[in-house]
Amino acid sequence: MKKNPVQIEVVDQNNRPLTSMDINEVHRQSLRHRSVIILVYDNEGKLFLQKRSPQQKLYAGRWDVSVSGHVYTGESNEKAALRELENTLRIRSSSLKLIEDIEASSETGYEFISLFVLDKLNTAPELMTEDADSGYFYSESELDWLIREYRELLVPSLVFLNDRNLLFKFK
Repeated sequence: MKKNPVQIEVVDQNNRPLTSMDINEVHRQSLRHRSVIILVYDNEGKLFLQKRSPQQKLYAGRWDVSVSGHVYTGESNEKAALRELENTLRIRSSSLKLIEDIEASSETGYEFISLFVLDKLNTAPELMTEDADSGYFYSESELDWLIREYRELLVPSLVFLNDRNLLFKFK
């Protein structure tokens, strides 16, 4: 059975909806759209990163943020964040906090990003997606070292957030 293509809203420079299109076409044309990122921290303030599967089309085998995904047509940013958190890590939470809205640019892949935080997780998350191989909690100093020494092993969005001091600012 063929899956229906995911539809997301194309938005203007002010993040106002223009139309709805297939996600692959939106990316192919580098059109502005919306996404969410959820940063998950443990009780020690370490950030959970997931390692992307070698089968991924983009950035296969690289370390990525805790959870990320697109906002579907007609969906709120918070609902998208909750959906992605449950689908990726099997976590249902009502304590997500929106901490930053990031403007769309070439650096964000033309995505208006809503950045959420989930902190004080006391157990290791269970990766529930074929998109990721594994995960690990990194301290700020460990991640600094990883970025300094092995930047090419990280997805651009992770480096982007780190360069703007957003990864450990809100923990």
